[in-house]
Amino acid sequence: MNNLFSQIAENAVFVLVFAGVIILMFLIAYVVEKLVKKKNGDTERILSTRKIVIIGMFSALSTVLMLFEFPVPFAPPGIYKLDFSELPALIGGFAFGPVAGIMIEFIKILLKTVIKGTSTAFVGELANFFVGCSFVLPATIIYRIKKNKISAIISCIVGTIVITIVGSTFNATYLLPTFAKMFGMEVDAIISMGTAVNSHVNSLSDFIILIVAPVNILKGTMVSVITLLIYKPLSPILKGTRTK
Repeated sequence: MNNLFSQIAENAVFVLVFAGVIILMFLIAYVVEKLVKKKNGDTERILSTRKIVIIGMFSALSTVLMLFEFPVPFAPPGIYKLDFSELPALIGGFAFGPVAGIMIEFIKILLKTVIKGTSTAFVGELANFFVGCSFVLPATIIYRIKKNKISAIISCIVGTIVITIVGSTFNATYLLPTFAKMFGMEVDAIISMGTAVNSHVNSLSDFIILIVAPVNILKGTMVSVITLLIYKPLSPILKGTRTK
């Protein structure tokens, strides 16, 4: 814990930027949810006691899933791995709205940081939160506006498209250069790792198109498919409307 506080102090500016991103995600989710509730005449609180309890449970589950990472055959193993930590956030967001989804994403990162600390000066944590929200936020907003099977499918498709665009852009403009600088190497060294996996990767744009984008497409697609398969039977249980 003392080490975590030291890291926060040493990276105060970055932590403030991180906090700003978190606040922005929450504001977007809250404003949209309030507008949808007003339009639908829904007077239920955004965060009821039941919702808070389930958000806590799903955040813990999301943290556990984050620890189980799987290698991706077409990506350098030391840089990209696949996990399913967005699954509880998407399901929670479908059930209770975008605010719940963003809360699960945030608490997941908070728990992971407290338990394991950070080995990337919070850069990895920011990337995970920001990119995760780029998937969960649009998907849950679309489903919140109109809840039916077609809307659920569309929301997952849009979420996958957005996470691919945001993840690719974020990697190209910030994440990869920052990691290269952090570990005392050039971006070209990271590109070489991609070339070792795929001989067609010869530039940063190749790396983004052939590795980063497919990783995000794969993650978004797999999380979406699992959500679409299990959400309907889970929904009555989560909302406490299951008939005896």
